[in-house]
Amino acid sequence: MKKKILSIILCAILAAVVFAGCGGAQPAAPASAPAADTVAPAAEAKESYTFGYTCMDGTNPFFVIIEKTMREAVEANGDRLISADPANDVSLQITQIEDMITQGIDAIFLNPAEAEGILPALDMLRDAGIPVINFDTEVADLSYVTSYAGSDNFNAGFVCGEDLVKKLPDGGPIIVLDSPTMNSVVDRTNGFLEAINGKGFEIVAQQDARGNLERSMNISQDLLQAHGNVVAIFGGNDPTALGALAAANAAGLTDVLIYGVDGSPDIKAELASGNSLIEGSGAQSPVSIAKISVDIMYKYMAGESIDPRYPVPTFLITADNVAEFGTDGWQ
Repeated sequence: MKKKILSIILCAILAAVVFAGCGGAQPAAPASAPAADTVAPAAEAKESYTFGYTCMDGTNPFFVIIEKTMREAVEANGDRLISADPANDVSLQITQIEDMITQGIDAIFLNPAEAEGILPALDMLRDAGIPVINFDTEVADLSYVTSYAGSDNFNAGFVCGEDLVKKLPDGGPIIVLDSPTMNSVVDRTNGFLEAINGKGFEIVAQQDARGNLERSMNISQDLLQAHGNVVAIFGGNDPTALGALAAANAAGLTDVLIYGVDGSPDIKAELASGNSLIEGSGAQSPVSIAKISVDIMYKYMAGESIDPRYPVPTFLITADNVAEFGTDGWQ
């Protein structure tokens, strides 16, 4: 009974979040849904559940708030959450998931360190009959998962590119810091590139920052020595953008526009400062992603019908509207 009550309450809360309008947003690139016959049947109802949780990088503030929000919801329902952090190492993530299976998890919340590389773990989960709620970053083959919940990543990158075109209509040389093994960052990069296509911008460098601040800073330092005339830098997430910011500041640059994706408190603080090279962030809501994922999980475990995917809207935060969202937490 308490699981049904929680599900009803979460549905009411999440409906307002998911269907809130986002002015000017462009539609996401179409994605194929998993075939219905690939979704496992609902697990037998139990008095309590043990859920697994794994994300690509547990130190990333975005995933910290997702884990915290999920844990609070799961424990409030009298259930247990086992978390593991592979630190962007897909081999370690596979080993950790295998350990969770041994511990007897009933289902798992999964964000892959690598979309393709995680497939052996998905095979193990399927063989063990363990449902998978895939969140934030899609696995390479969605037929393995029960449902997916994540941001409209294509639009998150698109709104950044759209803003750049508006502010620099003459174009110019730019740097793109992506992460080819992370589907979410690939989608963001594709959205950004589509928005600036044919607008006079030249990509002088495009490198894999792996979504990591320190790696981004080191790469950016080298790139800015060779391309000190760039007019903009796009980072696939906010830690990447902050790494690029540190490198640009160290190089003494004053007129480069830096974009990220997340809408993190650190980025919003930069935007609110009024004197940062950070120009904008394609914002998402980790709180919404977490709550929706938990709601999907409990519906499924209760034998209720669920959709194959649940997109969460994204939008641009800049210095002009950052006050609406605050700088001391996530939206």
